[in-house]
Amino acid sequence: MAWWEGVEETRILIAPDHGVKENGTGCLLSLRHPKSGNTTCFLYVNELLEEIHWFKQSYSSWFLGDYVTEDGRLYSATPVDPVFIFLPIFEEARMKKGDDPGKFRQLDDIMFINGYPEYLHLLSVAEKSMQVVCEVKEVGSSKFFRLDDSKVLAWLYHKVCQLKKTLCTLDKNYAAREEKDTLSDAVSILGEYLKDEPWLKLLCDHLKLNFAEATRKASDAEKPPLSIENNFDSISQDKTRSGAKNTRNGKQAKKPKVETESRNIKDMFSKAIKRKT
Repeated sequence: MAWWEGVEETRILIAPDHGVKENGTGCLLSLRHPKSGNTTCFLYVNELLEEIHWFKQSYSSWFLGDYVTEDGRLYSATPVDPVFIFLPIFEEARMKKGDDPGKFRQLDDIMFINGYPEYLHLLSVAEKSMQVVCEVKEVGSSKFFRLDDSKVLAWLYHKVCQLKKTLCTLDKNYAAREEKDTLSDAVSILGEYLKDEPWLKLLCDHLKLNFAEATRKASDAEKPPLSIENNFDSISQDKTRSGAKNTRNGKQAKKPKVETESRNIKDMFSKAIKRKT
């Protein structure tokens, strides 16, 4: 029996090698994007969370052995810090009003999101990762979490410092730039995973950066590329962005059905992940 027989759809996915054992499995989760709130596909394996992206040239296919797969897209799974994913959920859960810091809530209550039951797969991840940005109280065997603004700001500042150092190692041109410009670029990159209010504004105020410029840069980074041939684009793009006109040789590109596409991709990869080699 040939290796492709019985496979309805074959796709190419590039992902880190997690050393999953033969009987180990990963799963695909539909979660809300922390910036836009749109449904986004994530790969969850070995307690690591990765965002699924895809890249496609206008006309392409894959040759896999003696088999040709019509879909020429290249999918990739990139690690993402789960704190970014949980931050808007914990912000909503504390129900903060004015100067009131909000309420302590149990993790089960915080992670119960209508329409997104798969957050409950991440309870253990949330318990470990969110303690860095939350106040935690233990009552008997129960833990109660409440987001803490000062801890979130300290965590974000640490992320900015790490990213600023990384940018300088990736591109020598950054070494010739003013530190404030590099800092602004680092904040705008983080801004792709942060809501403008309160976190991006809070971070800009702390670093004495122009908030309007940071939001503009983050917004520009989210816009659909002029040419889809040399850019990665999130599966979770909203209908407005996915429906933007991309032309090639004067012809208008077809509007992708994003919600259907996301579900199909999830179903397709779920089958592949669970299939033993």
